[in-house]
Amino acid sequence: MKETGAITGVSVAHSRATVDEIEAAGGDGVRATVSDLLARDGVEEAFALQTCNRSEAYVVTDRTVDGSVALESFAPEVRGGAVRRLDHEESLEHLMRVASGLESLVLGEDQIIGQLREAYEESKSAGGIGPVLKDGVTKALHVGERARNETSINEGVVSLGSAAVRLAADEIDLTDGSAVVVGAGEMGTLAARTLDDTPVSEIVVANRTVPNAAFVAEEVDTPAEAVPLADLPAVVPDADIVIAATGSPDPVIRSQHVAGADRLVCIDIAQPRDVDPSLADREGVTLYDIDALEDVTRKTRESREEEAREVEAIIDEELDRILEAYKRKRADDAISAMYASADRVKAREVDRAVSKLEAQGDLTDEQRETVADLADALVGQLLAAPTRSLRDAAGEDDWETIRTALQLFDPEFDALPEGPGGSESGHDAAPGDMESAPDSVTEELDD
Repeated sequence: MKETGAITGVSVAHSRATVDEIEAAGGDGVRATVSDLLARDGVEEAFALQTCNRSEAYVVTDRTVDGSVALESFAPEVRGGAVRRLDHEESLEHLMRVASGLESLVLGEDQIIGQLREAYEESKSAGGIGPVLKDGVTKALHVGERARNETSINEGVVSLGSAAVRLAADEIDLTDGSAVVVGAGEMGTLAARTLDDTPVSEIVVANRTVPNAAFVAEEVDTPAEAVPLADLPAVVPDADIVIAATGSPDPVIRSQHVAGADRLVCIDIAQPRDVDPSLADREGVTLYDIDALEDVTRKTRESREEEAREVEAIIDEELDRILEAYKRKRADDAISAMYASADRVKAREVDRAVSKLEAQGDLTDEQRETVADLADALVGQLLAAPTRSLRDAAGEDDWETIRTALQLFDPEFDALPEGPGGSESGHDAAPGDMESAPDSVTEELDD
C-alpha cells in the first residue's frame, strides 16, 4: 500500500451543525461508513469518527479530486453550511484539534480521545487504516495526550455529562432531589459520577442491561438503584432530573414515561436523541438537548483560553513534524522511482558490456565485479545531484518537480500525485509524449 496518498476529510460538527444534521450525517456507523468509502473509486484508506456532537470521515487517494468525489455521499442531505471540507493539511490539523478537545462542545473534554481510539480500531477492523491514516490518527492521539499531560485544558467541566448536571443545578435546587440516569455507557457513567458530587439524595440508573446499570450504581457513594428501561414509567415521574445518554436509535423516553411529572428537567445528551422532542411542549417538563449546553460550555471555554493557546502551540509543532515527514516520503517516492529506472538501465548495459568483453576473451569474477562497481559508481554520482534537488523540492513544497520526476522515471506512473494541500499545479502528460521523443534520443539510450 502506498505511503504518500493525500487525505481528504469532511466534518459535520456542533460548531456548524444541529443535532439532527449530525445524526443525518452519521450513516449506519463507523464500519459501514468505512466499508462504503473503500468501495469508491480511487480510495485506498478510510477512517470515520462518530460521536454525539460530530460525524466525520476521511479518505486517502492519489488525487484529491477522487477524495472529494468519494466523500460526496457522506452527508448528501445536510445543508452545505453545516459541512466543512478539509484538504490534507487541514485534515491532519483538525484531527489533532479534535483529539486535544479544542473542537469539543466542552473545551478540553477527555472522552473524545477514547472515542477517537475506538473509531480508529473500528476503521482498522473494516480494512480502512493504511500507512497514511495510521500516521495521521496516531499523531493526533499523541497530541491529545500531550495536551492533557502538559496543560490544564481538561480541568473543571470536561464532559457533556458534567455540563448537563451543571445546567440542571442552574435550573433547579438539587438538594435532596432524585436523579435518573438513562444509559450505562461512558456518558451515563460520567453523569452519575458528577451527580454524586451534588446534594441529590438518590440516583436511579436505568439501562437495557441491568447488570451494567448496577455496575454504574456501585460507582457512586450516593444511594443508587439499578433498574431496566421497562421501569422508566415508574421512576421518571418522581424524579427531579433525568439525564439520558443511551445508544438507542429511537427515543427511549416518550410521553407515557412523564405522565404525572410535576417539575421535571430532562437533559438529552444522546445522539440520536433519547427524549422525544415533543416533550418540550409538555407542561411540567423542561427539556434541554446538546445544543442547549452551549451556555455552560461557553463559560468553560472562556476560562480555558490561555490553556487552549498552549495546546495550539503543541499542535503547530507536531503538525510541522508530520508534514515534514510526509514531504520526505513524497521525495523518497520520486527518488526511488529514479533509482529503480537507473538500475534497470544499468543492469541492461552491464549485461551488454560483459557480453561484449566475454566475446573478446573469458572474464574473471574480479573483472565482472569491476564492471558492476563502475556502473554503480556512475549511477550514484549521476543521481546524487538530482536526489538533493528532489529533497530540496519537497522541503519547499515544489510538487511540480516531484511530479515531473515521477513522470520521467516511473514507467507505471499514470496519475499525478499532489502536495499536502491537494493542489495540482502541474499538467497531465499527453499519452503520447514519451512515444513521440526523437528517434535519436531513443537510439542513444539503446546504444
